[in-house]
Amino acid sequence: MSTAPLPDAARQNWVDRYAPEGLKPWLKLGRFDRPIGIWLLLLPGWQGIMLALNQYDRPFGGYELWLIAGFAIGASLMRGAGCAVNDIVDRDFDAQVARTAMRPIPAGQISVKQAWAFVAGLCLISLCILLTMNLMSVLLGALSLGLVAAYPFMKRITWWPQAWLGLTFNIGGPIGYAAASGGSVLIGFTLWSSNHGWLPSLQDPALPSLLLYAGGLFWTLGYDTIYALQDIEDDVMAGVKSSARRLGSQVKPGVAVFYVLAVLLAGAAGFVAGLGPVFYVGLAAYALHLAWQVKTLKPEDGVLALRLFKSNREAGLILLAAIAFNGLAF
Repeated sequence: MSTAPLPDAARQNWVDRYAPEGLKPWLKLGRFDRPIGIWLLLLPGWQGIMLALNQYDRPFGGYELWLIAGFAIGASLMRGAGCAVNDIVDRDFDAQVARTAMRPIPAGQISVKQAWAFVAGLCLISLCILLTMNLMSVLLGALSLGLVAAYPFMKRITWWPQAWLGLTFNIGGPIGYAAASGGSVLIGFTLWSSNHGWLPSLQDPALPSLLLYAGGLFWTLGYDTIYALQDIEDDVMAGVKSSARRLGSQVKPGVAVFYVLAVLLAGAAGFVAGLGPVFYVGLAAYALHLAWQVKTLKPEDGVLALRLFKSNREAGLILLAAIAFNGLAF
């Protein structure tokens, strides 16, 4: 039974180097050999926590430290569960794609029934972590399960499965914001009446969280479109839809538009939350990193696409730092 590193995992990843042979298929099922996905799921949650703490000028204490740690553990587990669900649903497609054919399910290392047990175990542990938070966080966490479950089917019914991934991967932002702010601010918008109907008020305390979530959606739409460039030829043969295929020769300007919207919405979130000048310095660095990705991108180069995709860990950390350290003085 082959346990060689999978094509999009680092040659020296910790699973292939150190994990016992019997655990390797399970860890690969959850993509623990490729931690970039954990980072991309985790960072919006940490950003939401820090946005709430800065917006409400709350101290960083024991509960907040637990939120940081709990989100790290929960993101690792839920990313693993989501990947397993995706592999269960896509096992026939994966068998036809060179990059995914040796994943544990299509390679016959783990059965579908065993994979479902794996998903259930990870979700149960994640639920225990979520239940330490407030009611609104729990409700949003329950909503995220529906997003995770629906994602594998999106590539069959829409050219924009990357947008659904954006909804899914960034839900940690509102969850973290609700957990750090007390939760009540997310119960609903404060609405005001105008000649154009009912609109959200700029004074609504939940608005920064929702703007950050929207910005994260476009960030994900951009970086996952880059990721999808690796599989275009195989996706055509398998009949899998993607934003990369839909954009075709316009993929580079398309990613540019997604990233511009990501920066503008993140900036709007910081503005409405009343963040200080340091935030905008960090936001500029975030924008420059995304601009570098677009400038460097060569749609025909799958190896480069993977490298640019992985660089979004640094992009997310830059935005996190911008939010977390906005109170520092020059």
